[in-house]
Amino acid sequence: MEYILQTNHLTKVIDKREIVHDVGLHVQKGEIYGFLGPNGAGKTSVMKMLTNIWKPSGGSVEIFGETLTPSSYQVLKRMGSILEFPTFYDHMSGRENLKLHCEYMGYYHPGSVENALEMLHLSDAADKPVKSYSLGMKQRLGIARAVLCKPELLILDEPTNGLDPAGMKQIRDLMKMLCADYGITIMISSHILSEVESIAHTIGMIHHGRLINEISMEEIEEKNTAYIELGVNDTKRTAYLLSEELKLLSFRIMDTGEIRIYDKQISPQAISKVLGANGVEIRVLRKKSETLEDYFLKMTAEV
Repeated sequence: MEYILQTNHLTKVIDKREIVHDVGLHVQKGEIYGFLGPNGAGKTSVMKMLTNIWKPSGGSVEIFGETLTPSSYQVLKRMGSILEFPTFYDHMSGRENLKLHCEYMGYYHPGSVENALEMLHLSDAADKPVKSYSLGMKQRLGIARAVLCKPELLILDEPTNGLDPAGMKQIRDLMKMLCADYGITIMISSHILSEVESIAHTIGMIHHGRLINEISMEEIEEKNTAYIELGVNDTKRTAYLLSEELKLLSFRIMDTGEIRIYDKQISPQAISKVLGANGVEIRVLRKKSETLEDYFLKMTAEV
């Protein structure tokens, strides 16, 4: 298995506080890797070390088979990235900013700037100063800059920040196209799990600076647990009846008060019959399947 990017015991300490602990990432060539976690989980901190902005306090980063060092200039030229909110020369136009980036990267390819602008639907605003751009337009310009030099590896930190639903879908479609048609390996972070669920091949879950799981979407789908969602007027009594009358071993009371029943041998009809006979009012009774968000919440609850 070929990993285009991996980290070994990656750790970062700032002001005596460990914000990233012993992270081991494995990103395969040609895949979209979803790096998931709530705000403050350590996603940006890890990505800053992957792009050499921050130096690790411990461990190492390996990209294209080479350990990242302060002088890994050639490795960095093969990458594109956008971390947090992208910054530009506001008095210059979008086109001028992209041309300047090409100069900086030593990348001279006819039509590359125009192609990037068109790809991100920025052609009409290309000659306007960036200071006149909306937040969403700046975000799209940042992605245009990241893909401009046709990188082999693209690292994007929350790339849909500031975008409306249509813009978010556009970026998702772009990521899939860059991966499928150009063979670009993409690592994308997000705290919105549904965003990544439809495009990622592999998921890395980070929580409190620790990588809690790394799993393919295929495996998640195979493990996808069907359950019965139950909403009642008396949660405590229902829990007793599920346990004592129906002898169920696997159910969970959610923060919302709803109950999820994972026992596969029980039917909604059997549940309804017992609860009805014992005077429990049923508001919701339906079969459902776990989403990526459900899986993530289950994993983080075990940490």
